Amino acid sequence: MKISISPSILSADFSDMGGAIKKLNAAGADLVHCDVMDGSFVGPITFGAQMVKNIRPLTKLPLDVHLMIEHPKTQIKFFADAGADIITVHYEACVKISDTYLEETLEMIKSFGVKCGVVVNPDTDVEKIFDVLPLCDMLLVMSVFPGYGGQKFIPTALEQIKKARAYAKTIGKGDMDIEVDGGVGVSNCRDVIEAGANVLVAGSAVFGSSDMAATIAALRG
Repeated sequence: MKISISPSILSADFSDMGGAIKKLNAAGADLVHCDVMDGSFVGPITFGAQMVKNIRPLTKLPLDVHLMIEHPKTQIKFFADAGADIITVHYEACVKISDTYLEETLEMIKSFGVKCGVVVNPDTDVEKIFDVLPLCDMLLVMSVFPGYGGQKFIPTALEQIKKARAYAKTIGKGDMDIEVDGGVGVSNCRDVIEAGANVLVAGSAVFGSSDMAATIAALRG
């Protein structure tokens, strides 16, 4: 299975986002991870659909939009129109609203012709999203608690990944994308890949590197 690296622009210099995207193009990134935070679901506020719209013309790489927000359904159209290629939403945000909100949100994303995915926090058993996995193009397993970059990897995420990959195989989606986000670096990427993840989000590991291309290559394990 191809291993893809999705550097998070949360770790980029926001005063030169265009330059950061150009560096990712040159360094061989596979996707661009866009961490959207609303100041409610998580403490910080990052950026909205306008940022995605502004970087869209600067790269042909898929824009991997991770919505760390309350009421994600209200924002789907904006990010789809801005050029997102995949939009992932948190189980934890959706389940607070209703039992059907997560499925409705995933269906809405797909209605715009955009790939969809669900995200689980480290303290959410990944089994809780198995019922919607057939709808998903991606599952994102958080290996830190969302909201801040540069956190240390939480090892229990490896079991979450293994469990998800095994279940995906039982429903005929063994090759679906399983992404991991948080504290991923050259020192632990092999463990993450061996557990079953094939899309690795890396922010500080890439943008803090003196040789981004070498780091991205190393992250592929």
